[in-house]
Amino acid sequence: MRVAFLAPDLAPLYGWARYALDLGRGLRAQGVEIVALAQAGGTVDPSLDAVRVERVLPRLVPARRGFLIRSLLAVPRVRQAAAGCDVVHVIAEPYAPLGLWSAGARPLVITAHGTFVPRTVARPLVGRLYRRAYRRARLIAVSDYTAGRVRAALPGVGPDVIRNGVDFARFQVPQPDPGKAGPTVLASGGVKARKGTLLLVEAFAQVHAQLPEARLVVTGAAEPDYQARVEALIARHGLDEHVRLAGMIPEAELLAWYQHADVFALPALNIGGKFEGFGLVFLEASAAGLPVIGTRGSGVEEAIRDGETGLLVPQNDPDALAGAILRLLRDSALRARLGEAGRAHARSQDWHAIAARVREVYAALLT
Repeated sequence: MRVAFLAPDLAPLYGWARYALDLGRGLRAQGVEIVALAQAGGTVDPSLDAVRVERVLPRLVPARRGFLIRSLLAVPRVRQAAAGCDVVHVIAEPYAPLGLWSAGARPLVITAHGTFVPRTVARPLVGRLYRRAYRRARLIAVSDYTAGRVRAALPGVGPDVIRNGVDFARFQVPQPDPGKAGPTVLASGGVKARKGTLLLVEAFAQVHAQLPEARLVVTGAAEPDYQARVEALIARHGLDEHVRLAGMIPEAELLAWYQHADVFALPALNIGGKFEGFGLVFLEASAAGLPVIGTRGSGVEEAIRDGETGLLVPQNDPDALAGAILRLLRDSALRARLGEAGRAHARSQDWHAIAARVREVYAALLT
C-alpha cells in the first residue's frame, strides 16, 4: 500500500508537521509506503524513510495570500507527484481542495485536527469548495470533541475518531538538566491567545506570591502582538527573572524540559470559534512522567484523565489554575502518582497503535 501525505512539513516543528512525521513513521513500521508531498522549501525528516519526497505544495506555513489560487495552479504537479499512490491523505486541512482536485478516483482521507474544518465550511465563497472536499473524503477526527464540531458543521458526515498518538520512546531517553532553577512549571505550544499564555502568567503571579522560588518556562512560536502583551504582564508583576519565554528551541532541549520540569500547564481557550482539537502536548508531557493541567470544554479533556493523569480546570479562571499548580507543586506524592499514571496512559497511545487504526481505514477504502 502506498499513500501520498499532503503536509507543509513532515518534521518535529509544529502540530501538522509533527502529526505527519509520527503517523508516517508508524505506518512505515507496518509496511505502508509514504510519498511525502511538502510545501516548497518544506522540511522532511529523514527518519520518515519516505519512498519519495516532492516539494510541490503551495506554501502554507507561514501563511500567504492567494492560497487557493496557488493550490489550483499546483494541481498538475501534485497529480504527477502522487502517481502510483493508492490513497491520498491530506494531513493539513487547508490542502483539502487540492487533495480533492488531485485524488481523482482514488480514496481521499482528511484529518480534522480541530478548528479548521468547522470554520472553513462557514466561510462565504470558499465554504462550498471545502464542504465538497470534506464530503468526498473519509474524515479522521483527532478527538470526540472535534468530531462533534465537524458533525455540527457538516450534517450527515460521521468522522472516524482516532486520537493523536505519541512517540513514547522519544521521551524515555534521559536528557541533561536544561538549567532548571527551582520548582518549574512548563508550557509547550507557543505564546498564543488560544494557548492562554496571558492567563497562565496571571495565575503564575499568584503561584509566585506563595512560592517565590517557582519558575515558569514557555516554549514554542509566538504571535508577535500577543507576546508583547504577555511580556508587559510579566513586567507588571515583576516576574522577569522568574518567567522565561524560550521560543522555538532544539528538540533535545524541549525533551530536557519535559523531563526536568515539575508540572505541565496549558490553559487552552476557545476563542472566536477556534478550539484545541486534542492537545498533543499533554500526551507528550505525560509520556515524560509530568503531571498535567489543562482546561475543560475542548479536546483537551480527552488528553487528560482528571484526577488520574492530571487536573482539569475551567477556562478563563486564573484562580482555579493557580490553585491547581500550587496543589501539585506542594504535593510531591500527588505529582508522582499522576505522573506515573500519565506515563502508562501515554504508553497505550503510542503511534504504533494509532497508525494501525489509520491503516485499517485505508484498507477499508481499498476493498
